Amino acid sequence: MKLYLLSQSVADGYDTYDSVVVAAKSIKDARTIHPSSFVTHHKNGKWMWTYSAWGEYETEAWRSWVGFYHIDMIEVKYLGETKEPRWVILASFNAW
Repeated sequence: MKLYLLSQSVADGYDTYDSVVVAAKSIKDARTIHPSSFVTHHKNGKWMWTYSAWGEYETEAWRSWVGFYHIDMIEVKYLGETKEPRWVILASFNAW
């Protein structure tokens, strides 16, 4: 896996993520990882979460990060290689 620093200024203010370090296969793959551990995947252009007892749900995660349709606006910086699995390593959350 590769390490990437993702940053954004689209969703700003309180209760938003401004950046995240992720382990991913590529830049394209990195942009599809949401900083919140509650967001498990994307489907039909929407961030989704899965609750084991009830199934899959759309989430309003676009309020805390870039909406899925705008992930090309996420800035990406390659940091190096890692043996960590694909997912979030560290996220910066702004709770006011």
